[in-house]
This record gives sequence, structure tokens and C-alpha cells, in this order.
Amino acid sequence: MAVISLKLSEQEKSFMQAMAAFEGKTLSELVRSKVITALEDEYDTKVADLAIAEHEDFIAKGGKPTSYQDFMRELGIADEVYS
Repeated sequence: MAVISLKLSEQEKSFMQAMAAFEGKTLSELVRSKVITALEDEYDTKVADLAIAEHEDFIAKGGKPTSYQDFMRELGIADEVYS
């Protein structure tokens, strides 16, 4: 497993150790889970922003959005289930 070092003030280290203890985790587990979660959330936000921009560009160029019912039909999902 790879090791990454961080430079922290004593106050930051104490706070993080207290949070780790509060959550019943080691300091390493706390930092790893919080960093991964934050990065995944940021990635999801950026992908959503790109998709929205693409959709807005599509609409601005005269594209027509697909209705929910048409989308379900395209997927082969019965209309009765989603009406």
C-alpha cells in the first residue's frame, strides 16, 4: 500500500485525531475515507456540470429533449409501470 505524508500543525493533527477517535477509526482510516469521499463528490459534480452544459448546448442549437415516457419506451420499459 502506498504512503502519503501530510504536513499539519499540531492543532490540526490534534483535531483530526479527536475526530478519528470520535468516529471510531484510526487517523489513517479517517483521512483516507474523507479524502476519497470528497474527491468522488467533486468528480460527480464536475461530470454533472459537464452534462448540464452539454444539454444546454444541445437545446440552444435547437435540439428537442426526450420525454420521460419516450425515454422509457426507448429502454423497452413498460409504460404502465411508470405512468
